[in-house]
Amino acid sequence: MNTQPHNTLALTTLATMLAAYVPAEAAEVDEVTELSKPESTVQAGVGYVNRDNQRFGQYTGLNEKGAYGLLDLDLVQRDDATGTWLKLSGRNLGLDDREVRVEHRRQGDWGYFIDFSQIPRFDPYTVNTGLSGIGSIDQTVNGEALRDVKLDTRRDIATLGVDKQLSTGFDFQVRFRNEEKEGARRFGQGNNPGAPDVRFLTDPIDYTTKQIEATLGYTTERLQVSGGYYGTTFDNHNPALNINGGIAALGSPLALPPGNQSHQLFVTGGYNFTPTTRSTFKAAYTHQTQDEGFVAPSTTTGRSDLGGEVNTTLLQLGLTAKPIPKLSLLANLRYEDKDDKTPIAQYFTGVTGTSTLDGSNEPRSLKTTLGKLEAGYALPMNFRVTGGVDYEERKRNTYRVRSVSHRDETDETSYRAELRRSMSETITGALAYVHSKRDGSPFLDTVRSDGSSGSNLIAPIHLADRDRDKVRLSLNWMPTEPLSLQFFVDQARDEYGARTDQNLGVRSGKARNYSVDAAYTFSETWQATAWLSRNDNRVDQASQVGAPTGQLWGAQLRNLGNAVGLGVRAKATSALEIGADLQYSAIRDEFEMQAITGAAVDSLPAITTHQTSARLFGKYALQRNAGVRVDYVYDRFSTNDWTWTNWVYTDGTRVLQDPKQTVHFVGISYYYKWR
Repeated sequence: MNTQPHNTLALTTLATMLAAYVPAEAAEVDEVTELSKPESTVQAGVGYVNRDNQRFGQYTGLNEKGAYGLLDLDLVQRDDATGTWLKLSGRNLGLDDREVRVEHRRQGDWGYFIDFSQIPRFDPYTVNTGLSGIGSIDQTVNGEALRDVKLDTRRDIATLGVDKQLSTGFDFQVRFRNEEKEGARRFGQGNNPGAPDVRFLTDPIDYTTKQIEATLGYTTERLQVSGGYYGTTFDNHNPALNINGGIAALGSPLALPPGNQSHQLFVTGGYNFTPTTRSTFKAAYTHQTQDEGFVAPSTTTGRSDLGGEVNTTLLQLGLTAKPIPKLSLLANLRYEDKDDKTPIAQYFTGVTGTSTLDGSNEPRSLKTTLGKLEAGYALPMNFRVTGGVDYEERKRNTYRVRSVSHRDETDETSYRAELRRSMSETITGALAYVHSKRDGSPFLDTVRSDGSSGSNLIAPIHLADRDRDKVRLSLNWMPTEPLSLQFFVDQARDEYGARTDQNLGVRSGKARNYSVDAAYTFSETWQATAWLSRNDNRVDQASQVGAPTGQLWGAQLRNLGNAVGLGVRAKATSALEIGADLQYSAIRDEFEMQAITGAAVDSLPAITTHQTSARLFGKYALQRNAGVRVDYVYDRFSTNDWTWTNWVYTDGTRVLQDPKQTVHFVGISYYYKWR
C-alpha cells in the first residue's frame, strides 16, 4: 500500500530554486524569435482536496484529504549551430501519477530519451477483514480483529529509447522498457459450490515486466520497410502464497501467476508501384513460453513445470489503387496461426465417469483468416458510393473432454454499402448498411471423462450462428462559419440461431448509439464546444434449470448510458485566460428476469451510476512571462451498486464502498517562462 508523503514543501522549494536561477526575459519578443527560439516554463504551487475519496483520486493519488504539491516543468535548450535540442519535461511531479522525460536530439542524425512514469491505482472499495499479512506471501485468515483496509497498486515504468540515422535511407531504433508493479489487490480461495466456503485473501503483487524492441528501417521513394526483434519477459517475485487458516482441501501454498517470455521477429512495410497504387505487407513469427517451475512438482505426471509453448505466425498483405480518377480500390488479407504446443498431461485424477473434465490441461490453438475487398466510385451530383465484402474464418483445436458445446470452425461474411454526398459546401452526409452472417461446422456434444456424450444445448455466444444488420447515419453541417455540428446514429440488431426447441442461450441483441457534437467560435478569443451521446445495448437470452426437462427462464439484459459535456475557452482580457468543462454521465444496468415455464422468478434490481465533473481554471499574467493559475474541480459520484452489499465471506470479510462521494479540489500555482 502506498505510504508516500505529499512532499508539498520540498517540491515548492525546488520550484522556487529553479525560478531563482532562470534568466530574466526581455519585455518584448519579436515574431521571428517567438517561432524559432524554444520557450521554457516552470509552474509550481499547492493543491488541496477537501475529503478522503476512492473514485476521484483512483488513478492520480488525490485520494486523501489534505495538501499536495503541484509542479510541472518544460525546460528546452537549442544549439543553433549544430541543430541539437535538449529537453526536460515533468508532469504532476507532486502527485502519484508523475511523469519525467529527458530528451537529447540532433535533427536528422541521432537522438535518445529517458522516460519515467508512475501509475497508481487505489481500489475503489474498502475491505473490512481480519486477514493478517496483507500484501505479503504469508497470510493468516482472521489473524487480526476486523478492521477497514484500503488496497492499492503502483507501476513504476522506465523507458530508454535511442534513434540513429545511418547511411542514405537507413535508420535504427531501440526501445527498452522496464515496469515494476507492486502492491496488493483483492483475491480469495473458494471451494464446494453446494455449500460455498470462500476465504478472503490478497494477491501480493511484485511483478517485473521487461520489453525490448530493435528496428532497422530503410526508405526510398517507392519502398518503405522495417524489420527487427520484439521481446518480453514477465517475472513474478512472489510465485506462491502461504495461507494459514485457509481451506484445507485446497492446501497451501497457493500458486500465483507464473513467469513467461516471448520473442518475435517481424518485418513490415509498403511499396508504391505508381503514384496511385500502393501495397503494404507484414510478417511476424512469435515464440512464447511458460516454463516457470511449479510450487510443487506434479505427483500424477511427474512434471515440474507446464512446458507451455505457443508459436504464432502472422502474414498480412494489402493493396490500395486508384486506376481511374473516380474509382478507388482496396484489398487486405491477413492470416494468423496460433499453434499451442503445450504438452497435455493429467494433473489430477479421481474424476467420475459423468464429469466433463478429466484433470488434463487443454491446449488452445487457433487459425484465423481475414479478408477484405472494397471499392468506391464517385457519381454525379457529388455522390460517392462504396461497397465492400469482409470475410473471417476461425479454426480451433478440439480436446476429447469438453465442458461446453463446441464447433471446430466458424466463418462470417459481411457485406457493406455506403452512400456519401456533399450536399453543399456546408453539409456532408453518409448512410451505410452492413449485413453479416456467421455460421460454421456442426456443433459437437460435450464429452464426459468416460468417453460418453454429454449435452449440446447452448452455444457459446462467440460460436453461435448469428445474423447481424447494422445501419449508420452521419452528418457534418456548418450552417455558419463559426458553428459546426456533427450528428451520428448507429443501430444494430443480432439474431442468433436456435440450438434446441426451447431456443436456449442468447436469442437476440440490439445496439443503438447516438451522438451530437457542436463547436462555436464567438470570436478569436472565445470558443465553446458541446456534445451529447446515448448508448443503449440489449440482450435477450434464456436458460433452463435441470435440462432438458426443467424450468425455463429468460432474461432481458440492458446497458443504457447517457452523457453530456460542455466546454468553454476564452481570453477575457490581454492578461486573463479562463476555461470551464462540465461533464455528466448516467449508466444503468438492468436485469429483467422472468419465468417461461414453472414458478415465478425474481428479477435482480437495476444498478445505476451517476458521475458529475466540473473543472474550472483561470490564468492571469502578472507580466508577459509570469503569472498565476487557479484550478477548481468538483467531482460527484453516486451509485446504488448492490454487487457486494449482502456478500459476506466465510471468514467474515466484507467489501464496502461509499455510495455517494463529493470531492472539491482547489489548486493555485505560479508560472514563469523564459527563452
